[in-house]
Amino acid sequence: MERIIIPAVKLLISGCLAASLFVCGACAAKKEKPKTKPPVPVTVATAIRKDVPVQVKAIGNIEPYTSVAIKSQVSGQIARVHFKEGSDVQKGSLLVTLAPESFEATLSQCEAALAKDLAQSKFAHDQARRYELMLKDGIVTQDQYDQLQANAASFAATVAADRAAVKNAKIQLGYCYIRSPISGRTGKLLLQPGNLTKANDVPLVMINQINPIYVTFSIPEKKLAEVKRAMAGGELQIEAVIPDEPGSKEIGTISFLDNMVNAATGTIKLNGIFANRSRKLWPGQFVDVVMTLSSLQNAVVVPTQAIQISQQGQFIYVVKPDKTVEMRPVTVGAASGGASVIEKGVAPGETVVVNGQLRLVPGAKVEAKINPAAEGRK
Repeated sequence: MERIIIPAVKLLISGCLAASLFVCGACAAKKEKPKTKPPVPVTVATAIRKDVPVQVKAIGNIEPYTSVAIKSQVSGQIARVHFKEGSDVQKGSLLVTLAPESFEATLSQCEAALAKDLAQSKFAHDQARRYELMLKDGIVTQDQYDQLQANAASFAATVAADRAAVKNAKIQLGYCYIRSPISGRTGKLLLQPGNLTKANDVPLVMINQINPIYVTFSIPEKKLAEVKRAMAGGELQIEAVIPDEPGSKEIGTISFLDNMVNAATGTIKLNGIFANRSRKLWPGQFVDVVMTLSSLQNAVVVPTQAIQISQQGQFIYVVKPDKTVEMRPVTVGAASGGASVIEKGVAPGETVVVNGQLRLVPGAKVEAKINPAAEGRK
């Protein structure tokens, strides 16, 4: 009997101990507090009021103010070049000399013919005057006198033709000395000395005037009305900035508005003129163009990076006093210098999240850090 009772008692004691441990574990589980999510680290900035320029931005292309392809107006051999490639030349500067010998010979021939015909013309006129007196005395007939008058008139016409030939020969000789029609900068010389050139054939060199200089760009058709209103108020200033080149900003004015909208692209072309005294702008270069049309006074402004986009539209996370965030729909206006105008949705002085939005949900707790760059824009 004792062998049977002892194992039963052991089993009973083991069961009591297990039940006690289970009850204690359950009590301990009830006493544990639920874990809370740590605050989300974000960067914030304050919505402020400030004047914001209304600007139109575009990509512009630099074009020379004037561009001339220098060609020879006569055929001949290039004798000498008087400029260096890529140098500045003034209007009237001698660029190229063609071999002038044949043109000088032609001029001499024309001058000799003129001298001969002048002498004959003088003799014919003198003879006609003598016959006029003899006609009055009845010594010669009217037919003889008329014949001499015709000869004098014929020689006079010949002299006029000779004078024109001499003038033309001088012009042709002058074409041997090719001069710059504008002040500008020369390009590459395409024909070296010793080569033959034909009249109005291959350009010898290209000259671009770069002081002043043009910037050509296009804007959307929907901006046309604003631009016209701004231009009606006076000269409309624009800025040209060379990408990735600090301190390259140049100030100019609008000089041309095209007379029609490009139906294929829905844009209209404009030209800006720049003094370009520092010569930072170069023909063929692409620049960022900023055209300021007007200014919004006391607008509510936040950093542009604070604005997010969802299926419902644009929104901003606003930090409430209890350090939680609220998802606020907004209406965004003009943007300038990394800041955007908020027309509706955010009030001045409210704190907005500018970095770390991807980890946020409405009502989330945040650990805010001020954005020094955004604060500096105030």
